[in-house]
Amino acid sequence: MQQKIIILDFGSQTTQLIGRRVRELDTFCEILPYNKFPKDDPSVIGVILSGSPYSVHDPEAFKVDLSQFVGRLPVLGICYGAQFISHTLGGKVEKADSREYGRAHLKTVNVENPLFKGFEQNSQVWMSHGDTITAIPEGFQCIASTDDVKFAAYAADGATVSKLPEANGDKGIWAVQFHPEVFHTVQGTQLLKNFVVDICGSTQSWSAASFVDTTVAELKAQVGDDRVILGLSGGVDSSVAAVLLNRAIGNNLTCIFVDHGMLRKNEFRDVMHDYECLGLNVIGVDASEKFFADLAGVTDPEQKRKIIGRDFVDVFNAEAKKITGAKWLAQGTIYPDRIESLN
Repeated sequence: MQQKIIILDFGSQTTQLIGRRVRELDTFCEILPYNKFPKDDPSVIGVILSGSPYSVHDPEAFKVDLSQFVGRLPVLGICYGAQFISHTLGGKVEKADSREYGRAHLKTVNVENPLFKGFEQNSQVWMSHGDTITAIPEGFQCIASTDDVKFAAYAADGATVSKLPEANGDKGIWAVQFHPEVFHTVQGTQLLKNFVVDICGSTQSWSAASFVDTTVAELKAQVGDDRVILGLSGGVDSSVAAVLLNRAIGNNLTCIFVDHGMLRKNEFRDVMHDYECLGLNVIGVDASEKFFADLAGVTDPEQKRKIIGRDFVDVFNAEAKKITGAKWLAQGTIYPDRIESLN
């Protein structure tokens, strides 16, 4: 079973960067919306809570039920994640006198704590927050401070965590108000390695190549001998999805590539050639005249967008209906789309 770290996204601009840093540690991670924690997934070995543009005091701030994983899995809160944990478990988060943004140095750091193994005193970190933690939950320990931030990092061991009403086990909690994922936190990679490898127990056996093999195997198992239809845009997302599916089910995949007339010069022809070289079974549809006719005289950008979207669906559906026996519709997308749609 492939180990994984779950990153719960609270809307931070650097959530994807956290994921990249974890993968650079040869560990698979999955970024999910803050409210989509996979409670029944035995492959999860740890949880990271991202930052957020919100304050924990905002009525619309994203909130997660910590009892889903606190105590059962090691947890690392970053910035908003750290503030949310403290606020929820009985600590105190208050608005700072001024937003702290930029470089800071850890005036004190507990190198005996496993999160800071190998750290140097006065190590540079990167802060970006408007609120600050002014008290941590009962039984928790401060493990790092800067000149301006007393609780730059805090932690709770298993014995402390097990006493929490929200806990279902005795795995520890760690939290940092700075951002270890960014370049300006000089030992940020060390901190993430300490958490992912030493604390969570990653075997560092994942790679991009192994991910492809695993994904193809999973697709074969899920789809079997069924036929699949996939809409191609000519972009990276749908093309990667098509190649993975093609490796899994071959000619049982039929792709539809619609030319709406707004591609670059010769792009439809060139991309069709590329798809053929990739061995994809692709139906190319030149519907440019229909799109141009429906857009004639339209000047409002939003109306244009709606017309293009409507026409694409109509053309795609018309072609898809010609394909008999298809049971699946595939789509290629990127992580931000999944996060923003909360799926």
